[in-house]
Amino acid sequence: MNTFFPKIKKIKYEGPDSKNPLAFKHYNPKKKILGKSMADHLRFAVCYWHTFKGLGADPFGGGTMIRDYNTSSAPMQVAEDTLHAAFEFFTKLGVNFWCFHDRDIAPEADTLAETNKRLDKIVKIAKKLQKDTGIGLLWGTTNAFSHRRFLAGAGTNPSPQVFAYAASQIKKAMEITKQLGGQGYVFWGGREGYETLLNTDMKKEFDHLATLLHMAVDYKKQIRFKGQFYIEPKPKEPTKHQYDSDAGNCFAFLQKYDLLKDFKLNIEANHATLAGHTFQHELQFCVDNGILGSVDANRGDLFLGWDTDQFPTDIYETTLAMYTILKGGGFTTGGLNFDAKLRRQSIDPEDLFHAHIGAMDAFARGLKNAAKMIKDKKFDKALRQRYAGWNTAFGRKIEKRQVGFGELEQYTLKNGEPKVQSGRQEMLENMLNEYL
Repeated sequence: MNTFFPKIKKIKYEGPDSKNPLAFKHYNPKKKILGKSMADHLRFAVCYWHTFKGLGADPFGGGTMIRDYNTSSAPMQVAEDTLHAAFEFFTKLGVNFWCFHDRDIAPEADTLAETNKRLDKIVKIAKKLQKDTGIGLLWGTTNAFSHRRFLAGAGTNPSPQVFAYAASQIKKAMEITKQLGGQGYVFWGGREGYETLLNTDMKKEFDHLATLLHMAVDYKKQIRFKGQFYIEPKPKEPTKHQYDSDAGNCFAFLQKYDLLKDFKLNIEANHATLAGHTFQHELQFCVDNGILGSVDANRGDLFLGWDTDQFPTDIYETTLAMYTILKGGGFTTGGLNFDAKLRRQSIDPEDLFHAHIGAMDAFARGLKNAAKMIKDKKFDKALRQRYAGWNTAFGRKIEKRQVGFGELEQYTLKNGEPKVQSGRQEMLENMLNEYL
Protein backbone atom coordinates (compact mmCIF):
# COMPACT_ATOMS: atom_id res chain seq x y z
CA MET A 1 0.00 0.00 0.00
CA ASN A 2 1.26 3.49 -0.84
CA THR A 3 2.20 5.84 1.97
CA PHE A 4 0.35 9.11 1.42
CA PHE A 5 1.40 10.78 4.68
CA PRO A 6 5.07 9.71 4.90
CA LYS A 7 6.12 12.56 7.20
CA ILE A 8 3.54 11.73 9.84
CA LYS A 9 3.98 9.12 12.55
CA LYS A 10 1.16 7.85 14.74
CA ILE A 11 -0.22 10.71 16.82
CA LYS A 12 0.33 10.11 20.53
CA TYR A 13 -0.81 11.70 23.77
CA GLU A 14 2.04 13.74 25.26
CA GLY A 15 0.18 15.82 27.85
CA PRO A 16 -0.56 19.54 28.32
CA ASP A 17 3.11 20.53 28.55
CA SER A 18 4.05 19.09 25.15
CA LYS A 19 5.23 21.55 22.50
CA ASN A 20 4.82 19.02 19.69
CA PRO A 21 2.13 20.28 17.28
CA LEU A 22 1.57 16.70 16.10
CA ALA A 23 0.66 15.31 19.52
CA PHE A 24 -2.43 15.29 21.70
CA LYS A 25 -2.25 17.57 24.72
CA HIS A 26 -5.58 16.53 26.26
CA TYR A 27 -7.01 13.55 24.38
CA ASN A 28 -5.74 10.43 26.12
CA PRO A 29 -7.93 7.65 24.66
CA LYS A 30 -7.38 5.20 27.54
CA LYS A 31 -7.88 7.70 30.39
CA LYS A 32 -11.00 6.90 32.43
CA ILE A 33 -13.57 9.65 32.92
CA LEU A 34 -16.71 8.83 34.92
CA GLY A 35 -15.98 5.13 34.56
CA LYS A 36 -15.41 5.08 30.79
CA SER A 37 -12.39 5.74 28.62
CA MET A 38 -12.16 8.99 26.70
CA ALA A 39 -12.31 6.99 23.48
CA ASP A 40 -15.58 5.36 24.53
CA HIS A 41 -17.13 8.65 25.62
CA LEU A 42 -16.17 10.64 22.54
CA ARG A 43 -16.31 8.00 19.81
CA PHE A 44 -14.43 10.17 17.32
CA ALA A 45 -15.05 9.68 13.60
CA VAL A 46 -13.54 11.28 10.49
CA CYS A 47 -15.84 12.24 7.64
CA TYR A 48 -14.80 11.09 4.20
CA TRP A 49 -16.28 13.92 2.13
CA HIS A 50 -14.60 17.08 3.45
CA THR A 51 -11.43 15.35 4.62
CA PHE A 52 -10.55 13.45 1.45
CA LYS A 53 -12.82 14.76 -1.32
CA GLY A 54 -12.86 18.42 -0.33
CA LEU A 55 -9.97 20.19 -2.01
CA GLY A 56 -10.53 23.77 -0.93
CA ALA A 57 -13.25 24.89 -3.34
CA ASP A 58 -15.67 27.59 -2.23
CA PRO A 59 -18.51 29.48 -3.96
CA PHE A 60 -15.97 31.80 -5.59
CA GLY A 61 -13.22 29.47 -6.70
CA GLY A 62 -12.09 25.94 -7.39
CA GLY A 63 -9.90 23.65 -5.33
CA THR A 64 -6.50 24.73 -4.04
CA MET A 65 -5.23 21.46 -2.57
CA ILE A 66 -3.18 18.87 -4.42
CA ARG A 67 -3.25 15.38 -2.97
CA ASP A 68 -1.13 12.44 -4.15
CA TYR A 69 -4.13 10.12 -3.93
CA ASN A 70 -6.17 12.34 -6.26
CA THR A 71 -3.82 12.65 -9.24
CA SER A 72 -4.70 9.65 -11.43
CA SER A 73 -6.77 10.20 -14.58
CA ALA A 74 -8.67 6.95 -13.87
CA PRO A 75 -11.64 7.62 -11.54
CA MET A 76 -11.61 4.19 -9.93
CA GLN A 77 -7.87 4.36 -9.30
CA VAL A 78 -8.47 7.67 -7.53
CA ALA A 79 -11.20 5.98 -5.48
CA GLU A 80 -8.89 3.14 -4.42
CA ASP A 81 -5.96 5.45 -3.67
CA THR A 82 -8.20 7.75 -1.64
CA LEU A 83 -9.52 4.84 0.39
CA HIS A 84 -6.01 3.66 1.23
CA ALA A 85 -5.00 7.23 2.13
CA ALA A 86 -8.07 7.53 4.34
CA PHE A 87 -7.29 4.42 6.36
CA GLU A 88 -3.67 5.47 6.71
CA PHE A 89 -4.96 8.77 8.08
CA PHE A 90 -7.49 7.14 10.43
CA THR A 91 -4.81 4.82 11.79
CA LYS A 92 -2.18 7.49 12.33
CA LEU A 93 -4.69 9.86 13.90
CA GLY A 94 -6.00 7.13 16.19
CA VAL A 95 -9.75 7.39 15.64
CA ASN A 96 -11.98 4.34 15.85
CA PHE A 97 -14.64 5.31 13.28
CA TRP A 98 -15.28 6.88 9.89
CA CYS A 99 -18.37 8.10 7.97
CA PHE A 100 -19.12 8.37 4.24
CA HIS A 101 -21.59 9.22 1.50
CA ASP A 102 -21.91 6.61 -1.23
CA ARG A 103 -20.63 9.00 -3.91
CA ASP A 104 -17.59 9.88 -1.79
CA ILE A 105 -16.09 6.43 -1.89
CA ALA A 106 -16.96 5.53 -5.51
CA PRO A 107 -17.56 7.84 -8.49
CA GLU A 108 -20.91 7.76 -10.25
CA ALA A 109 -20.97 5.94 -13.61
CA ASP A 110 -23.30 6.33 -16.61
CA THR A 111 -25.88 3.90 -15.20
CA LEU A 112 -27.06 2.95 -11.74
CA ALA A 113 -26.04 -0.67 -12.37
CA GLU A 114 -22.48 0.31 -13.23
CA THR A 115 -22.33 2.72 -10.28
CA ASN A 116 -23.36 -0.09 -7.96
CA LYS A 117 -20.63 -2.32 -9.37
CA ARG A 118 -18.11 0.38 -8.58
CA LEU A 119 -19.44 0.61 -5.04
CA ASP A 120 -19.19 -3.15 -4.60
CA LYS A 121 -15.54 -3.08 -5.64
CA ILE A 122 -14.66 -0.28 -3.23
CA VAL A 123 -16.67 -1.74 -0.36
CA LYS A 124 -14.78 -5.00 -0.70
CA ILE A 125 -11.51 -3.09 -0.22
CA ALA A 126 -12.97 -1.03 2.64
CA LYS A 127 -14.13 -4.16 4.43
CA LYS A 128 -10.61 -5.59 4.34
CA LEU A 129 -9.09 -2.31 5.51
CA GLN A 130 -11.55 -2.18 8.40
CA LYS A 131 -10.61 -5.72 9.39
CA ASP A 132 -6.88 -4.99 9.13
CA THR A 133 -7.04 -1.77 11.15
CA GLY A 134 -9.92 -2.39 13.57
CA ILE A 135 -11.57 0.85 12.47
CA GLY A 136 -15.36 0.70 12.24
CA LEU A 137 -18.05 2.54 10.34
CA LEU A 138 -20.01 4.96 12.54
CA TRP A 139 -22.59 5.56 9.82
CA GLY A 140 -23.15 5.68 6.10
CA THR A 141 -25.42 7.84 3.98
CA THR A 142 -26.23 8.68 0.38
CA ASN A 143 -25.58 11.79 -1.66
CA ALA A 144 -28.99 12.49 -3.19
CA PHE A 145 -28.38 16.19 -3.70
CA SER A 146 -25.29 16.87 -5.86
CA HIS A 147 -26.35 15.34 -9.18
CA ARG A 148 -28.43 17.38 -11.62
CA ARG A 149 -31.33 14.92 -11.31
CA PHE A 150 -31.83 16.07 -7.72
CA LEU A 151 -32.08 19.78 -8.52
CA ALA A 152 -35.62 19.81 -7.06
CA GLY A 153 -34.97 17.37 -4.27
CA ALA A 154 -34.95 13.59 -3.88
CA GLY A 155 -37.78 12.32 -1.70
CA THR A 156 -39.62 15.61 -2.24
CA ASN A 157 -39.04 15.83 -5.98
CA PRO A 158 -42.12 16.58 -8.15
CA SER A 159 -41.11 13.67 -10.40
CA PRO A 160 -41.89 10.07 -9.29
CA GLN A 161 -39.05 8.89 -11.52
CA VAL A 162 -36.55 10.94 -9.51
CA PHE A 163 -38.15 9.65 -6.30
CA ALA A 164 -37.60 6.10 -7.58
CA TYR A 165 -33.95 6.85 -8.39
CA ALA A 166 -33.38 8.28 -4.92
CA ALA A 167 -35.00 5.22 -3.33
CA SER A 168 -32.78 2.94 -5.43
CA GLN A 169 -29.68 4.84 -4.39
CA ILE A 170 -30.65 4.75 -0.70
CA LYS A 171 -31.35 1.02 -0.98
CA LYS A 172 -27.81 0.37 -2.15
CA ALA A 173 -26.28 2.74 0.40
CA MET A 174 -28.12 0.92 3.19
CA GLU A 175 -26.85 -2.41 1.89
CA ILE A 176 -23.20 -1.37 1.81
CA THR A 177 -23.53 0.31 5.23
CA LYS A 178 -24.75 -3.03 6.59
CA GLN A 179 -21.91 -4.90 4.84
CA LEU A 180 -19.39 -2.62 6.53
CA GLY A 181 -20.95 -3.08 9.96
CA GLY A 182 -22.22 0.50 10.15
CA GLN A 183 -23.70 1.42 13.51
CA GLY A 184 -26.11 3.86 11.90
CA TYR A 185 -27.44 5.38 8.71
CA VAL A 186 -28.11 9.10 8.18
CA PHE A 187 -30.78 10.76 6.05
CA TRP A 188 -29.59 14.23 5.11
CA GLY A 189 -32.06 16.20 2.99
CA GLY A 190 -29.62 18.35 1.05
CA ARG A 191 -32.31 19.65 -1.28
CA GLU A 192 -35.48 18.60 0.52
CA GLY A 193 -37.08 22.03 0.57
CA TYR A 194 -38.27 24.73 -1.79
CA GLU A 195 -37.38 28.09 -3.34
CA THR A 196 -40.92 29.41 -3.89
CA LEU A 197 -44.40 28.20 -2.96
CA LEU A 198 -45.63 29.29 -6.40
CA ASN A 199 -44.34 25.98 -7.80
CA THR A 200 -44.46 23.86 -4.63
CA ASP A 201 -47.13 21.61 -3.14
CA MET A 202 -45.61 21.59 0.34
CA LYS A 203 -48.06 19.10 1.85
CA LYS A 204 -47.48 16.61 -0.96
CA GLU A 205 -43.71 16.96 -0.59
CA PHE A 206 -43.83 16.33 3.17
CA ASP A 207 -46.06 13.30 2.54
CA HIS A 208 -43.66 11.95 -0.07
CA LEU A 209 -40.65 12.43 2.19
CA ALA A 210 -42.42 10.45 4.90
CA THR A 211 -43.26 7.75 2.36
CA LEU A 212 -39.59 7.45 1.42
CA LEU A 213 -38.57 7.10 5.07
CA HIS A 214 -41.25 4.47 5.75
CA MET A 215 -39.96 2.52 2.75
CA ALA A 216 -36.45 2.74 4.22
CA VAL A 217 -37.74 1.41 7.56
CA ASP A 218 -39.41 -1.48 5.75
CA TYR A 219 -36.25 -2.30 3.84
CA LYS A 220 -34.14 -2.05 6.98
CA LYS A 221 -36.26 -4.83 8.48
CA GLN A 222 -36.10 -6.82 5.25
CA ILE A 223 -32.28 -6.87 5.16
CA ARG A 224 -32.03 -7.13 8.97
CA PHE A 225 -29.92 -4.04 9.35
CA LYS A 226 -29.58 -3.36 13.08
CA GLY A 227 -28.07 0.13 12.86
CA GLN A 228 -29.80 3.28 14.11
CA PHE A 229 -31.53 5.58 11.60
CA TYR A 230 -30.79 9.31 11.94
CA ILE A 231 -32.14 12.50 10.40
CA GLU A 232 -29.75 15.45 10.26
CA PRO A 233 -31.48 18.82 10.66
CA LYS A 234 -30.32 21.65 8.39
CA PRO A 235 -32.00 25.07 8.23
CA LYS A 236 -30.76 26.61 4.98
CA GLU A 237 -28.34 26.23 2.08
CA PRO A 238 -28.91 25.25 -0.59
CA THR A 239 -32.70 25.68 -0.58
CA LYS A 240 -34.46 28.75 0.79
CA HIS A 241 -36.71 26.65 3.07
CA GLN A 242 -35.39 23.27 4.24
CA TYR A 243 -38.03 20.87 5.55
CA ASP A 244 -35.63 19.49 8.18
CA SER A 245 -34.71 22.92 9.54
CA ASP A 246 -33.99 22.14 13.21
CA ALA A 247 -34.48 19.51 15.90
CA GLY A 248 -37.95 20.72 16.87
CA ASN A 249 -39.11 20.70 13.26
CA CYS A 250 -37.79 17.16 12.73
CA PHE A 251 -39.39 15.98 15.98
CA ALA A 252 -42.79 17.28 14.85
CA PHE A 253 -42.35 15.63 11.45
CA LEU A 254 -41.44 12.27 12.98
CA GLN A 255 -44.42 12.42 15.32
CA LYS A 256 -46.89 13.37 12.59
CA TYR A 257 -45.82 10.55 10.28
CA ASP A 258 -45.41 7.84 12.95
CA LEU A 259 -41.64 7.57 12.48
CA LEU A 260 -40.47 8.55 15.95
CA LYS A 261 -39.78 4.99 17.07
CA ASP A 262 -37.43 4.43 14.14
CA PHE A 263 -35.37 7.63 14.05
CA LYS A 264 -33.06 9.74 16.18
CA LEU A 265 -31.27 12.92 15.16
CA ASN A 266 -27.72 13.61 14.03
CA ILE A 267 -27.09 17.14 15.30
CA GLU A 268 -24.54 19.39 13.60
CA ALA A 269 -23.14 22.40 15.46
CA ASN A 270 -23.01 24.67 12.40
CA HIS A 271 -26.55 23.74 11.38
CA ALA A 272 -27.75 24.64 14.88
CA THR A 273 -26.30 28.14 14.67
CA LEU A 274 -27.66 28.68 11.17
CA ALA A 275 -31.10 27.80 12.56
CA GLY A 276 -30.73 30.57 15.13
CA HIS A 277 -30.04 28.19 18.02
CA THR A 278 -27.00 27.32 20.04
CA PHE A 279 -25.38 23.93 19.61
CA GLN A 280 -26.29 23.14 23.21
CA HIS A 281 -29.94 24.07 22.61
CA GLU A 282 -30.30 21.50 19.83
CA LEU A 283 -28.55 18.84 21.92
CA GLN A 284 -30.71 19.61 24.94
CA PHE A 285 -33.92 19.43 22.91
CA CYS A 286 -32.89 16.00 21.67
CA VAL A 287 -31.93 14.77 25.15
CA ASP A 288 -35.23 16.00 26.59
CA ASN A 289 -37.19 14.18 23.91
CA GLY A 290 -35.12 10.98 23.70
CA ILE A 291 -33.93 11.55 20.13
CA LEU A 292 -30.21 12.35 20.46
CA GLY A 293 -28.34 9.92 18.26
CA SER A 294 -25.08 11.32 16.95
CA VAL A 295 -23.21 14.60 16.42
CA ASP A 296 -21.45 16.28 13.52
CA ALA A 297 -18.80 18.30 15.33
CA ASN A 298 -17.83 21.57 13.69
CA ARG A 299 -18.50 25.30 13.98
CA GLY A 300 -19.59 28.20 11.80
CA ASP A 301 -18.39 31.75 11.37
CA LEU A 302 -20.42 34.46 13.10
CA PHE A 303 -19.81 36.81 10.18
CA LEU A 304 -20.87 34.42 7.41
CA GLY A 305 -24.44 33.23 6.95
CA TRP A 306 -23.61 29.90 5.36
CA ASP A 307 -22.28 26.50 6.34
CA THR A 308 -18.54 27.10 6.77
CA ASP A 309 -17.91 23.73 8.49
CA GLN A 310 -14.85 24.82 10.45
CA PHE A 311 -13.09 22.58 12.93
CA PRO A 312 -14.31 23.05 16.52
CA THR A 313 -11.85 24.86 18.79
CA ASP A 314 -14.12 26.71 21.26
CA ILE A 315 -13.66 25.08 24.68
CA TYR A 316 -16.70 26.90 26.07
CA GLU A 317 -18.88 25.29 23.41
CA THR A 318 -17.35 21.80 23.66
CA THR A 319 -17.76 21.88 27.44
CA LEU A 320 -21.45 22.76 27.25
CA ALA A 321 -21.97 20.17 24.50
CA MET A 322 -20.31 17.37 26.46
CA TYR A 323 -22.12 18.40 29.66
CA THR A 324 -25.45 18.02 27.85
CA ILE A 325 -24.45 14.76 26.15
CA LEU A 326 -23.17 13.19 29.38
CA LYS A 327 -26.24 14.30 31.33
CA GLY A 328 -28.32 12.70 28.58
CA GLY A 329 -26.63 9.31 29.02
CA GLY A 330 -23.83 9.63 26.46
CA PHE A 331 -23.48 8.06 23.04
CA THR A 332 -24.59 4.53 22.22
CA THR A 333 -24.55 4.00 18.45
CA GLY A 334 -23.52 7.58 17.63
CA GLY A 335 -20.40 9.63 18.22
CA LEU A 336 -18.54 12.81 17.35
CA ASN A 337 -17.99 12.94 13.60
CA PHE A 338 -15.79 15.79 12.40
CA ASP A 339 -17.92 17.12 9.55
CA ALA A 340 -15.37 19.88 9.03
CA LYS A 341 -13.02 21.02 6.31
CA LEU A 342 -9.70 22.76 6.10
CA ARG A 343 -9.63 26.42 5.19
CA ARG A 344 -8.83 27.11 1.55
CA GLN A 345 -5.31 28.30 2.36
CA SER A 346 -4.43 25.22 4.45
CA ILE A 347 -3.14 23.22 1.53
CA ASP A 348 -0.61 20.80 3.05
CA PRO A 349 -1.58 17.20 3.92
CA GLU A 350 -0.18 17.79 7.42
CA ASP A 351 -2.87 20.42 7.96
CA LEU A 352 -5.44 17.61 8.07
CA PHE A 353 -3.68 16.27 11.17
CA HIS A 354 -3.34 19.67 12.82
CA ALA A 355 -7.05 20.33 12.33
CA HIS A 356 -8.23 17.01 13.74
CA ILE A 357 -5.75 17.04 16.63
CA GLY A 358 -6.98 20.47 17.71
CA ALA A 359 -10.62 19.43 17.44
CA MET A 360 -10.08 16.19 19.36
CA ASP A 361 -8.20 18.03 22.09
CA ALA A 362 -10.98 20.63 22.27
CA PHE A 363 -13.61 17.94 22.88
CA ALA A 364 -11.32 16.09 25.29
CA ARG A 365 -11.03 19.27 27.34
CA GLY A 366 -14.79 19.71 27.08
CA LEU A 367 -15.27 16.15 28.34
CA LYS A 368 -12.96 16.69 31.33
CA ASN A 369 -14.64 19.98 32.21
CA ALA A 370 -18.12 18.48 31.88
CA ALA A 371 -17.18 15.51 34.07
CA LYS A 372 -16.01 17.89 36.83
CA MET A 373 -19.26 19.85 36.54
CA ILE A 374 -21.28 16.67 36.91
CA LYS A 375 -19.22 15.44 39.88
CA ASP A 376 -19.43 18.77 41.71
CA LYS A 377 -23.20 19.02 41.13
CA LYS A 378 -23.12 22.81 41.55
CA PHE A 379 -25.29 23.39 38.51
CA ASP A 380 -27.67 20.61 39.53
CA LYS A 381 -28.06 22.25 42.91
CA ALA A 382 -28.74 25.67 41.37
CA LEU A 383 -31.34 24.13 39.06
CA ARG A 384 -33.09 22.33 41.92
CA GLN A 385 -33.20 25.52 43.94
CA ARG A 386 -34.71 27.50 41.09
CA TYR A 387 -37.52 24.97 40.57
CA ALA A 388 -37.94 24.03 44.24
CA GLY A 389 -41.51 25.33 44.30
CA TRP A 390 -42.59 22.51 42.02
CA ASN A 391 -41.56 19.98 44.67
CA THR A 392 -44.05 21.41 47.16
CA ALA A 393 -47.53 19.93 47.55
CA PHE A 394 -48.95 22.88 45.60
CA GLY A 395 -46.49 22.49 42.72
CA ARG A 396 -47.08 18.75 42.47
CA LYS A 397 -50.85 19.27 42.32
CA ILE A 398 -50.42 21.53 39.28
CA GLU A 399 -48.11 19.06 37.52
CA LYS A 400 -50.54 16.21 38.14
CA ARG A 401 -53.41 18.39 36.91
CA GLN A 402 -55.26 17.91 40.19
CA VAL A 403 -56.28 21.57 40.13
CA GLY A 404 -57.70 23.82 37.40
CA PHE A 405 -58.10 27.53 36.69
CA GLY A 406 -60.72 27.94 39.39
CA GLU A 407 -58.58 26.51 42.18
CA LEU A 408 -55.53 28.45 40.97
CA GLU A 409 -57.53 31.66 40.99
CA GLN A 410 -58.64 31.02 44.59
CA TYR A 411 -55.03 30.31 45.58
CA THR A 412 -53.84 33.56 44.01
CA LEU A 413 -56.64 35.61 45.58
CA LYS A 414 -55.71 34.20 48.99
CA ASN A 415 -51.91 34.42 48.71
CA GLY A 416 -51.55 37.62 46.70
CA GLU A 417 -48.59 38.70 44.58
CA PRO A 418 -46.10 35.84 44.06
CA LYS A 419 -42.52 36.25 45.16
CA VAL A 420 -40.01 36.38 42.31
CA GLN A 421 -36.44 35.11 42.43
CA SER A 422 -33.18 35.93 40.69
CA GLY A 423 -32.08 33.72 37.82
CA ARG A 424 -28.45 34.32 38.87
CA GLN A 425 -27.29 34.00 35.25
CA GLU A 426 -24.09 35.95 35.81
CA MET A 427 -23.15 33.87 38.84
CA LEU A 428 -23.70 30.64 36.89
CA GLU A 429 -21.67 31.91 33.94
CA ASN A 430 -18.87 32.81 36.36
CA MET A 431 -19.09 29.31 37.82
CA LEU A 432 -18.79 27.83 34.34
CA ASN A 433 -15.68 29.89 33.64
CA GLU A 434 -14.03 28.35 36.70
CA TYR A 435 -14.09 24.98 34.93
CA LEU A 436 -12.53 26.21 31.68
